[in-house]
Amino acid sequence: MAEAHQAVAFQFAITDEGISLHFDREAVKSALRSYFRGHGKKILRLRAAIYSGVFPASPVSLVVILALVTGLWLAGYDLSLGVFPALLSLARWIGYSGTYLTIIFLLSYSIFLWTLFSYLQQFTLKLLLMYKGFMFEPRGKPSLVTQLWFKSVQIVTGRQRPQLYSYQRSLPRLPVPRLKDTCRRYLQSARALLNDDEYREMEGLVKDFQEGPGKKMNAYLYLKSWWANNYVTDWWEQYVYLHGRSSIMINSNYYACDNSGFSLTSLPAARAGLICHIQARLKDKIETERLAPLVSNGIPLCSAQFERTFGTTRIPGIEADKLVHRPGAASNHVVVYKSGRWYCISLYHKKKLLTPVDLEWTMEQIMEDSDAELRPGEEHLAALTAADRKSWAEMREKYFMTGVNRTSMEILEKAAFMIMFDDLEPSLYVENGDNTALTQYCKSLFHGNGYTRWFDKSVSVIIYKNGKLGINAEHCWADAPIVGYNLEHSCTLEHTIGYRGDGHNKGEVQYSVKPRRLEWDLPPEAVSRIEVELATAQASIANLDLYVLHHDMFGKGVIKRMGISPDGFIQMALQLAYYKDTGGSFCLTYEASMTMLFLEGRTETVRPVTVESTTFIRAMCNPDSDDKERKQLLQKAVDKHSLLYKLAMAGKGMDRHLFCLYVISKYLKIESPFLAKVLGEPWRLSTSQTPAQQTGKLDYNNNPELISPGGGFGPVTEKGYGVSYIIQGDYHIYFHVSSFKSALNTDSARFANLIKESMSDMRELFLDSLQK
Repeated sequence: MAEAHQAVAFQFAITDEGISLHFDREAVKSALRSYFRGHGKKILRLRAAIYSGVFPASPVSLVVILALVTGLWLAGYDLSLGVFPALLSLARWIGYSGTYLTIIFLLSYSIFLWTLFSYLQQFTLKLLLMYKGFMFEPRGKPSLVTQLWFKSVQIVTGRQRPQLYSYQRSLPRLPVPRLKDTCRRYLQSARALLNDDEYREMEGLVKDFQEGPGKKMNAYLYLKSWWANNYVTDWWEQYVYLHGRSSIMINSNYYACDNSGFSLTSLPAARAGLICHIQARLKDKIETERLAPLVSNGIPLCSAQFERTFGTTRIPGIEADKLVHRPGAASNHVVVYKSGRWYCISLYHKKKLLTPVDLEWTMEQIMEDSDAELRPGEEHLAALTAADRKSWAEMREKYFMTGVNRTSMEILEKAAFMIMFDDLEPSLYVENGDNTALTQYCKSLFHGNGYTRWFDKSVSVIIYKNGKLGINAEHCWADAPIVGYNLEHSCTLEHTIGYRGDGHNKGEVQYSVKPRRLEWDLPPEAVSRIEVELATAQASIANLDLYVLHHDMFGKGVIKRMGISPDGFIQMALQLAYYKDTGGSFCLTYEASMTMLFLEGRTETVRPVTVESTTFIRAMCNPDSDDKERKQLLQKAVDKHSLLYKLAMAGKGMDRHLFCLYVISKYLKIESPFLAKVLGEPWRLSTSQTPAQQTGKLDYNNNPELISPGGGFGPVTEKGYGVSYIIQGDYHIYFHVSSFKSALNTDSARFANLIKESMSDMRELFLDSLQK
């Protein structure tokens, strides 16, 4: 009907009195809306590119500069230093004259000055953002220098509302640390784990490297840092992720959880419809830069990782994988998996985003089609993404690059994200300390049954039979903060929009867009290979030992009353738990910190095992030590850990620097015993804190039902633990502990309970002060 209405928007007739023109105002408005729907995104992207390109300058400043230049010109002042008169004389000599030339010159010169002004603002802001001294001052007690610095940042940025990538041009690049500083910090970290003889040997290796090939390698790294946006990130993605040849299920991918309380609906099709709609809106906001940039305590963080949230797939390769990102209209659809069948759903109809109730209707059509005939190999197809990367690459090249298989694979890989319907009905509720249901839910998110997760996709949303959901994410494109932000943003908006009383989405169906069933034509040998890979994947799943602990005895509120950093307290508890678990030993421990204060920054390693931490742990297990001594030693250990964490965030970490030096050594074909030893050390305890409340829109203390248990990842070594934790509000901490059953020295449930015990032991040190 809209097309017919637009057809009669304009009517004209030629009469004796001339041309008679009539038009329907509403029809014209409808036609204009149709036009702008089709071209609005292009206009918004162009506007965003210009806006971010000149930020923190603004269009208003262009008007001011134009008015100033014009006013001074009319008053007889030439700001062009003679350029204007010379150009006007040249134009008259050629034969052009008129005031329009003056207008063009004034406008062009104003734009030139405005561009120069914007670059000056960006450069000034970049210089200001290089300052990191505020990080090393007591919280809430900034120095005069920091106060002046923060005020200067506010003045330079002005009162504008920045867009997603507005700060990118002003963020400083990650600095290359001095070689001697990295070597010194490494020896400090190694001292706690080595005996005297081992330490003296390591000192010799460090000295030989620092005075030998290290200087040349670091010089090459400095050269790279001058032209690369970030001297670490591209190599980190390539060699840590894309060159990995083992399965990415469990070994690389990670998961993020739904809120632990009530669900607004128990209807999977309804929740899938609304979440799809919200994700599509988020995709549009990212691509048009209308999403607010990440900011921490008023300081901008790099937002580059948001770019590949949607429309991104990891493509397997023989020697290395590729990360392929398809923005815009190329990825305006989702692929849905239900009961072994694959479907494609368009998110738009006639360039208009489908409403939640429209998408719910489409999801219901998939539900009703769940009894349709399965094609050979279709149900277990996703098991290929759980295979080792070389095997999957060979299979993809041999069986999925021709005919209907190629068409279906292209649709799948170009999708904005995946929706995977799961027939389980999980519960996140923990009652009387029983974490079994929560653990089973997290295991399902992490790997499913080996064929119900497409592990190559940047984001796969898992929708369960009772309406619960979660996310399985590929790791190469971004780190946990981005996926956590996505889930928090989606659940917050979901509660704002809401559902009808019967659990369905609000409104009436406007567009009944039917899903498209993807077709597969796989020969018997391909089907057999799929079954082999499925068996391998399920063996890996059976070997995973995952346990999730909800710690609600006390949380951040109590730890802060102790006068201790919550993260430092938890890291010391992890060290104490490991010491107990192994009967009195320490191990090389990894804690991830972010470097997003720098352009394209991702993560850096903090090494929590220090001389101070090991001294405290031994005192905790020594019956001859008293609580006063233990408290003092704990404070020293936490202070040292906090310093190391801040140094890592400030670009003064050592592990990414050592990693890049190792890459350089391979390029230059220089053998370094020191680098080989450092990069070959296993991280038997790998830890990471999941950020919470990134959107600033959730109050977990007053709305505990909205708390998410966070997410988790797998162990990075065969005989080690992976521990992810999230601090939610003042009362809740969740620990996700992973290990392998084949490692006879580990047990995830045992270790989780030792964490709980260790935190309780450390709290006992402060009972007197906490009871006041």
